[in-house]
Amino acid sequence: MATKNTKYPNVKSYPAEIKKTPTFIHGLDEILRGGLPKNRTTVINGSAGSGKTVLGLEFIYRGAQAGEPGIFVCFEETPEQLRENAATFGWDIPALEAKNLIFLYDGTIKPEVIISGSFSLKGLLAVIAGKKQEMNAMRIVIDALDVVFRFFDSPAAVRNELHMLNDWLANEGMTTLLTVRPSKRPEAIAYEEFFESMGDCVIKMDIRVVEQITTRRLRVIKYRGSDYERNEYPYAITSTGLLATPISTVGLKHKPLGRKMSTGIKELDKILHGGYSKGSCILFAGEPGTGKTIMVSTFIEHACRKGDRILYIGFEESEDALVNNVSNAGINLKPHINDGKLFFITNYPEAMGAEEHFIRAVKKIDMFKPTHVVVDAISACPRMGGKLAAFEYLMRLLNHCKERGITIFLINQLSGSGTYLEISGNSISSMIDTVIYMKYVMCPGETNRVLQILKSRGSGHSNQKHEYLITDNGIKILEICSGKGEMLTGTARIEKEEEEKAEAEKLEYEISRMELELKRLKQIQNRISRETKLRMLKRGGEYQA
Repeated sequence: MATKNTKYPNVKSYPAEIKKTPTFIHGLDEILRGGLPKNRTTVINGSAGSGKTVLGLEFIYRGAQAGEPGIFVCFEETPEQLRENAATFGWDIPALEAKNLIFLYDGTIKPEVIISGSFSLKGLLAVIAGKKQEMNAMRIVIDALDVVFRFFDSPAAVRNELHMLNDWLANEGMTTLLTVRPSKRPEAIAYEEFFESMGDCVIKMDIRVVEQITTRRLRVIKYRGSDYERNEYPYAITSTGLLATPISTVGLKHKPLGRKMSTGIKELDKILHGGYSKGSCILFAGEPGTGKTIMVSTFIEHACRKGDRILYIGFEESEDALVNNVSNAGINLKPHINDGKLFFITNYPEAMGAEEHFIRAVKKIDMFKPTHVVVDAISACPRMGGKLAAFEYLMRLLNHCKERGITIFLINQLSGSGTYLEISGNSISSMIDTVIYMKYVMCPGETNRVLQILKSRGSGHSNQKHEYLITDNGIKILEICSGKGEMLTGTARIEKEEEEKAEAEKLEYEISRMELELKRLKQIQNRISRETKLRMLKRGGEYQA
């Protein structure tokens, strides 16, 4: 939108922000706040395997689908290789070529050209200019441009070619994307710096290994005439193309918490004043063996019976192992898997980076449309590539679920320190609505289990500790038992209950004895009363006689 110059009407007005060309690549346009600079040059700088070619080819492919013809110039791969690679993403390049919406130009350097030293970009640009006019191309990608300049004799020759290319691109008026790879050769530094100066937008793509996990990160270094997201963002190359997941563009658009729904355990419903809130985030935190998974599985079985759909994301156990383990507590999940109400995604955290785990989960959520999502366990998430990667994964997943009103259950396995930071897990406490803390209580000769509600946003709840048992028929929460100012569990509870039972029996006996005594006294009173009446009647008869 252009700004109007009212003070100096003869002075040309310029738009408040430059026009943009959308890439139609998921997440990238959010980072770029609309897309690449229209009719200008963008430079993509990235190491081998970072996905530069994929991004460039997808930019051309998505644009062609939207009705914007594009040209892709390849210096490393042949057009046939590009078509084959594109097919693995489900992109039908030949179909768009047949409609004259895409043109793949083979720019690979021939050996005889290298020997003669006669290579120049002029011939290539002349061919492209003709093709641009023929198909009315609006986009162009020149892939692996740095490969060309390795064959020039001097830095001066490289600079001349770059200036000529820059002028040509400016005159042709297409939205341009150049991909280059950082060189380790000292002589290449001069022209690599020119790449960044000729680009109105410069994007850095990086592939790295963090804690033995391969991760990819993307950052916009500069963007003339436009604001943009300035942080470093994870991205992934998926089965359908490139996908970026910018955490800073996540907005607080969460739906309000819904109605209460039963936990599947009557006693827990009472403790939570009605149960879990629909659309909330519930965290179960505790040491191994405290029954966190059984507690969640109890709800799963209950919810599936009502017709809800549940997605279970597991990092600790396989589907078969989990189903078998909870069956020992009387919970049968198999029928719900068979009828499509319950679906599992299980994998080791180390199997892929955090962004790939997130994309995998989101795709399944969008396809399966679950009512509830379970993540077991968030304590395993740092193995995706560190604490930051785990935080980004969980924040994105929580946000995705909350925006859709999906209830999400998190299981956090604790090491035993019991601090609040460890209980909440991975610095996501602000996103958690309910925290159920399950722990062991060590008593002389035995170990017992208790649970406590540490937090329940927007709802009243019990603030007391409750002992519970894991039985063959699920979890049983016991009535509160206290003595001498403390909670009693296990044998101490039994002894207290037996003591109270004995006192109750003694009291009942005393009451019964007193009732019998009262009955006896009443009988005596009634007998005396009858005898008195008879005596009075006799006296009255004698008087009358």
